[in-house]
Amino acid sequence: MTGTLPDYYFRIRENGALVFRIDTENRQRRIEMDPIAVANIRNGEIKPQGDRVLSDEDYEEIRRWMTKRKALLALRDIDDIHRAIDHMNLTTHWAQTRATDEQLEEVTDALLLAMHDLRTVLVRKKADRLTTSD
Repeated sequence: MTGTLPDYYFRIRENGALVFRIDTENRQRRIEMDPIAVANIRNGEIKPQGDRVLSDEDYEEIRRWMTKRKALLALRDIDDIHRAIDHMNLTTHWAQTRATDEQLEEVTDALLLAMHDLRTVLVRKKADRLTTSD
């Protein structure tokens, strides 16, 4: 590794991250990763590891990371939806132009149920938005 390492490393977990403080200022000049906290982005909780007492700087850096992470996940969510729309269009083209009867038989019911479920939710949510905006 070259260059300057960050002071903190965030090992991503499903709900946030395990936070490590990076230390290279030791006698062996090895990279040491000291676990200092667990950050939960769903509820905003920051739990120090063991008997550790976090500094204001630690909390500030962890909160900054949590804010950035939430924004990134929100961008990924909407990107995934746009990709799903693309996949639906590709699936339509496949069903119309290349799918065999056997392939269609395998996927038709599952696709129809999923599309019906999605349509039901979207229509209900649209109606809710229309009635609350009046």
